[in-house]
Amino acid sequence: MEMNHEDGRFYLVDNGETIGEITYSTVKEGIISLDHTYVNDSYRGQGLAGKLLNAALDYADLKSLKIVPVCEYAKAAFERKPEIRFLLTENYQKLLKGEN
Repeated sequence: MEMNHEDGRFYLVDNGETIGEITYSTVKEGIISLDHTYVNDSYRGQGLAGKLLNAALDYADLKSLKIVPVCEYAKAAFERKPEIRFLLTENYQKLLKGEN
């Protein structure tokens, strides 16, 4: 299994087949949105969505980008893991803390 990256997505390939991906897009300079996470049905339950998310988080951190979680998987991860919230855009950090 191999992790790949091209503009707008990280994706996993197994035996030449794309088995999962997380897509992102630029919101504005310095901010990306995590738009969609997908893992092929036959590969689910192996933590692959988490690996894809971690690749996107590492990329954002490396490039000093902030994140807007759009897909449900990313939103849930930011709710469950306070240690990654430093990557959220400021307004999303406030939303998770219950501020307006």
